[in-house]
Amino acid sequence: MIRISHFRTRCIGCNACVEVAPDRWRISKKDGKSVLVRGVEKKGITSVIAPDDEYEANIIASRMCPTNIIQVEKIKKK
Repeated sequence: MIRISHFRTRCIGCNACVEVAPDRWRISKKDGKSVLVRGVEKKGITSVIAPDDEYEANIIASRMCPTNIIQVEKIKKK
């Protein structure tokens, strides 16, 4: 399992995350910022637990993000 975290308030809407991981990211029609699909927001950080097969695409998304607001980490199942 992996945890993807997103600091959405600092997003500039460049669309890089959507390009590499379209199943996990969308651009909001309301404000043009990226949205972490099925993410839960808490204290300004949106996060989601995802399967391991999404790791590579989201690591690339985090590296391509010009504002460095995407974090991806492997976690152990509980």
